[in-house]
Amino acid sequence: MNAITPLAETDDTVTLAKSDYQALLEAFEDAADSSAFLAARAEEARVGKEIYRANCLPAELVKRMLAGENLVRLWREHRGLTGKELAAAAEIAPAYLSEIENGRKPGSVDALAKIAKALCVAIDDLVV
Repeated sequence: MNAITPLAETDDTVTLAKSDYQALLEAFEDAADSSAFLAARAEEARVGKEIYRANCLPAELVKRMLAGENLVRLWREHRGLTGKELAAAAEIAPAYLSEIENGRKPGSVDALAKIAKALCVAIDDLVV
């Protein structure tokens, strides 16, 4: 990154050219990405590659997620469960799980917590 030259400065503010501001944002995002990557690598080394990667969606499922597919369905498929198996493990009705997966119902917090527990993921992994 080139040197950033303030256009104006007071005790409380600094005014930058838009290009300098954009460069700062990009540098910050790059640093955040690098930090997250290094933290992920450290966690993978700590728990082991197989265990760590079992808790990550593979690229194929990430593409489907980005295309708008339901996260509950993607995690269920990643765990190798049928709808009936997940519903039984989460102690919810299979029809209710189907409605959640097909977007007809959002799922209550209680139901999503049960599903998350059955899938061994955080509830945050099931909602956008």
